[in-house]
Amino acid sequence: MDDEFGAGYSRTLASSLVLAAVGGVTAQEALAKGVAPREVWLAVCEMQDVPPERRLGRDQPIKEK
Repeated sequence: MDDEFGAGYSRTLASSLVLAAVGGVTAQEALAKGVAPREVWLAVCEMQDVPPERRLGRDQPIKEK
C-alpha cells in the first residue's frame, strides 16, 4: 500500500476505509481475522479505483545470481 498511496496515507486507509468485499471491516481488521493479504489489497484497489495495471505493485529489477 505504501508504494501506491504513500506511507502516511496507506496507514490511514488501512485503519479507516471500510471494505465491503471483505466483510465490511477495515484492512487492518480483515488481516487480523485471517483474510488473505491479496484479497484485502484487491478490495482496497477496488474502493480506491487503482487501475488494474498498478495492482501488482511497482516493478522490481531482476536480481542477478
